[in-house]
Amino acid sequence: MITFVIPVFNESPTLPELAKGIRDNIGDHPYRILFIDDGSSDDSWETLRMLRDQSDVVDIVRLRRNFGKTSALAAGFALARGDIIITMDADLQDDPREIPALLAKLEEGYDVVCGWKQRRYDPWHKTFPSRIFNAWIARTFKLPLHDVNSGFKAMRGEVAMHLPLWSDMHRLIPVFASSMGYKVTEIAVQHHPRKHGKSKYGIERFMRGGMDAITATFLTRYGDAPGQYFGRMMLFFVSLVVLALVAVIVSGLAVPALYNDAPHGDQLAMTAIVLLFVLVSLVIISIGAVGLGLGLLGELLLRYAPPPDPKRRITETHMG
Repeated sequence: MITFVIPVFNESPTLPELAKGIRDNIGDHPYRILFIDDGSSDDSWETLRMLRDQSDVVDIVRLRRNFGKTSALAAGFALARGDIIITMDADLQDDPREIPALLAKLEEGYDVVCGWKQRRYDPWHKTFPSRIFNAWIARTFKLPLHDVNSGFKAMRGEVAMHLPLWSDMHRLIPVFASSMGYKVTEIAVQHHPRKHGKSKYGIERFMRGGMDAITATFLTRYGDAPGQYFGRMMLFFVSLVVLALVAVIVSGLAVPALYNDAPHGDQLAMTAIVLLFVLVSLVIISIGAVGLGLGLLGELLLRYAPPPDPKRRITETHMG
């Protein structure tokens, strides 16, 4: 059984064509399509109700409000049935004709197959930050992927069941899957320009994605031994203190040598300015590092606490 898990947010015009595209390209595989309406304000829910009335393979779920793609996927994974899960965006930019290729690659023994949008039809303010993010993630986690945060993926049901999903962590599904020992790869897929609606991407999502990447780095590398991270942080601070002492000594020697013709009071003032700059820099760096450490510690506690039920945000369900 293959289950398509498709988050929906204000994509009413594309839904009938997407359902037809899946039906035309799934072949003989038994399948179901699970749409999760993430608090749409257009006619998406009414369109989904119509699609369900027309087909017995369509399941629909409605969230109370717009919680974001990660929450929608988490709810979908919790309800999905099947050995294979395929995620797609609902805007028709992902081509259903690529479904057989994803399934074929999965049959080669991989656990997660990502669709690499080798040629993207998106505005530059979306593609440029995405390329930076993907290159950073691939290098940091040593993943041979070009499109880590692609929404077009095929994975085994076991992987979907074990994925930690919160915040905007849906972008890092390959990272967490790889860290758990699953085999991850990608194939090039066709990408299409958006026909309807508008992109939900913004600079805030890029910033959140960066912070989530830092969190993922901490959890995958130090989640089982956080003392190593905080020990390294302590060594970093000791190094800063040593560098500050060196700067104090150097400034105490350099200022009189460079300004030997200046009055003694001016030399003292210049030395004080240098020392103040060093002190303020240390305080700013220390506050930032402590704040980051506390945030990562909070993420670690949440990671190992009993996870909340991803179905708690569902207000209406029509399945089976």
